[in-house]
Amino acid sequence: MSDIVVDTPASVTTIEAELNYLESNGERPVSYQYEPPPGVPKRSGVYRAHRVTISNARIAPPPGALSLDRNGFELHRRASALSDFSDPAKIESVYYREADALLKEATGAKRVVVFDHTLRDGRVDRHDGVREPVKYIHNDQTFVSGPRRVRDHLPRDEAEQLLKGRVAIVNLWRPIGETVQSSPLALCDSRSIALNDLVASDLVYPDKVGETYALVFNPRHRWYYFPNMTPDEYLLLKIYDSAGDGIARLTAHTAFDDPTSPADAPLRRSIELRALLFF
Repeated sequence: MSDIVVDTPASVTTIEAELNYLESNGERPVSYQYEPPPGVPKRSGVYRAHRVTISNARIAPPPGALSLDRNGFELHRRASALSDFSDPAKIESVYYREADALLKEATGAKRVVVFDHTLRDGRVDRHDGVREPVKYIHNDQTFVSGPRRVRDHLPRDEAEQLLKGRVAIVNLWRPIGETVQSSPLALCDSRSIALNDLVASDLVYPDKVGETYALVFNPRHRWYYFPNMTPDEYLLLKIYDSAGDGIARLTAHTAFDDPTSPADAPLRRSIELRALLFF
């Protein structure tokens, strides 16, 4: 589309950084999204940092080479009409509607159902639903939980009919307030992920259990990032796709400590919005 970002600001081509991979031990990791029962750890699973090369996606590939259906992610530029993300009602009335149009335009989806969002703010310890950036490698859904999301958010008969066609889950990720100078996102090229690299993990809520993928280390993984993202830019991340035939079905991502970040860099603020796409 015309708003895909292809400019290449002066910067390094690659950086070396540590990303946190799951150490596979045969046990299924569990993460509680609330205070767990006494004696139960909030998160299980052992994560270990691996030093990897992360390519500057503004420079390393040819312009336009990275795409949602080829690599599992792509960058766009389009300012939001919403500048204040402190009001949940405005996020749902303005930003959700805006995201619906952006996702249809970028992907060709015939229908979009936005089902939730998360605000992230590394500045303070928050207890109002705002979370810190996640610094372990993951993908928000699995091949099991992806179709289940359709059933969770749509009437049963309608969901079953829609699941006969192509269904995808895509995240729309955008900085809030200022340029990202700390905790940027690292994005794994979908084509470099093997099925054996994916480990299903439980995400436990008070009323349900979700399922995500953690990633175990594979030296073949190819990592990218877009340095200095601004609030008028946004990333699309492929979380799930029922399509085959060479189309990226998912990717993996993580916030990370960028060794080139200024010592006084402001802590990152962002919003990620999740949506079902029907084709």
